[in-house]
Amino acid sequence: MIQSPRGEYEFVTFRVGMQWFGVPVMTVQEVLVVQRLARIPLAPPEVTGVLNLRGQLVTAINLHKLLEAGTRPEAAAMNVVVRDGDELFAMVVDEVGEVITVAARSIEPLPATLDTCWRAACEGVVRSPHGLLAVLEPGRLLDDSLNCHSTAIKPRSAV
Repeated sequence: MIQSPRGEYEFVTFRVGMQWFGVPVMTVQEVLVVQRLARIPLAPPEVTGVLNLRGQLVTAINLHKLLEAGTRPEAAAMNVVVRDGDELFAMVVDEVGEVITVAARSIEPLPATLDTCWRAACEGVVRSPHGLLAVLEPGRLLDDSLNCHSTAIKPRSAV
């Protein structure tokens, strides 16, 4: 996460099921409304497919399935496109909120009772009007050590 000179962080917020998440604003390339996705045969169930973003194929990851956050209604899904190094991927979410600014001291450690999968993908929590906002580190969603399911997601190998 990149901290501002004033000791603050900015996060793009979004909802998956009943849980609100935030990702560092500097990792977000863009937010897209419902996109047509091409399915990938034999891909892990968390990989919804690929979308064409101005000629570049972007792997779409269903956070409901990856983080075991219940089922997602098929209508009105949004995509938060993030960059991890040279790789772009889209997180399929239910709703995108707003960009919030948070003082560094407001980011609290992860609760000990948090699911191990979520602990591996998150950096901390922030109290917000929606309740606790889990701060995701997008690159961790692609990490082989993320143990949410038996298969790890790597967009490079899926496309």
